[in-house]
Amino acid sequence: MSDPIVDQAQIARIVTEVIASQGGGDRSQASREADASPAGGVMGRAAVLTGPKTLEIQRFPLRGIRPDEILVKVEACGICGTDIHCYNSDPFGLAPVVLGHEGTGEVMQVGSEVKMDSVGKPVQVGDKIVTSILENSQECMIAKYNPLKSNLCDDLKVYGLLPDEPDNHFNGYFGEYLIIRPGSSFFVVNDMSLELRCLIEPAAVVCHAYQRAKDVGMRLNFRARVVVQGCGPIGLLMIAVLRTAGVNNIIAIDGNPDRLKLAAELGADETLNYKDYSGIDDLAAKVESLTKGVGAHAGFQVTGVPQAFANLFKCIRRGGGICEVGHFVDGGECSINPHQDICRKEITVTGSWVYNSFEYPNAYHFLQRAERIGLPVASLVTHKFPLDRIQDAFDVNLRQEGVKVVVEA
Repeated sequence: MSDPIVDQAQIARIVTEVIASQGGGDRSQASREADASPAGGVMGRAAVLTGPKTLEIQRFPLRGIRPDEILVKVEACGICGTDIHCYNSDPFGLAPVVLGHEGTGEVMQVGSEVKMDSVGKPVQVGDKIVTSILENSQECMIAKYNPLKSNLCDDLKVYGLLPDEPDNHFNGYFGEYLIIRPGSSFFVVNDMSLELRCLIEPAAVVCHAYQRAKDVGMRLNFRARVVVQGCGPIGLLMIAVLRTAGVNNIIAIDGNPDRLKLAAELGADETLNYKDYSGIDDLAAKVESLTKGVGAHAGFQVTGVPQAFANLFKCIRRGGGICEVGHFVDGGECSINPHQDICRKEITVTGSWVYNSFEYPNAYHFLQRAERIGLPVASLVTHKFPLDRIQDAFDVNLRQEGVKVVVEA
């Protein structure tokens, strides 16, 4: 016997589609009907983080959507490093919360006031979409005077990192449904595989980092020699972005042989296992030998380990630069020598924080381009688990098995 939750959801979708097909295909009429109809007693499951290291599958009623909202049937969502930090210690104090922001799903209902996505594509029932960021508050001075820096707002809101609400528990992708609220950026991505759709959000992170490095003058052209330190999902996508953008000399550093192998497949010319070297001076000497004896033009630090950031300075040439991408939570402090590491070398150091919503289309086109030139970006998705096995998914991620672990609703 089929799951009654799925059956009711399918019925709701069919009813909406039938209404839309009548009266000359007037979708606005169908949308008004959808607005007026509650969810019909439909219940949905979601994985709730109730406290550190505690995930519970709970059932909640699904409320009807409002005229400026969209109802999405979640298909899948990747586990992000931020999800792992939340799972381990709930650093933002959000519990109880439904996590998950690297997700995608299928549109089930469209509010009558919603006509198109954030780049002007019409949106309708059955479309595949991605979303992550909500609009910042009107009081945010950063966004008001520099919209290109809205990612730096203190009140940045991201699905999967939103507090639970009395009438809506479907605020993250680790559930069967997601209600897209007004002010959200969202994009129709019907021509992408499930795997690529789950990679759009992390791809936006690396596209933003790449642009940050270029904005401060780092050399990232065909001749550049670039170090990527850390070959987790973000580091591997960073390598793919650099290769897709035309950088021909990429050195990947990590301690996991399997991830280094994948780094080579995604465009790294040289792969260095730091465990094979006696220390940072020995490793830096190897990098120098691969960069005409002077070090890399640029480095991207993607490990989230403070000491790794300090070590990377040793691998960069005079006049080069470092983009720090790996610290999305406070991982602690490290020591550098301002004279030796920065001033004497005149090194440019920049940070990269999340992304802006308008960088989603850039990430989308990057992934398509990467596939066209033969980079196996979809292979980053190495594990898939159903929602009721989300604990197993988190355990695999914590053990650093595979690369990108995905939970399917």
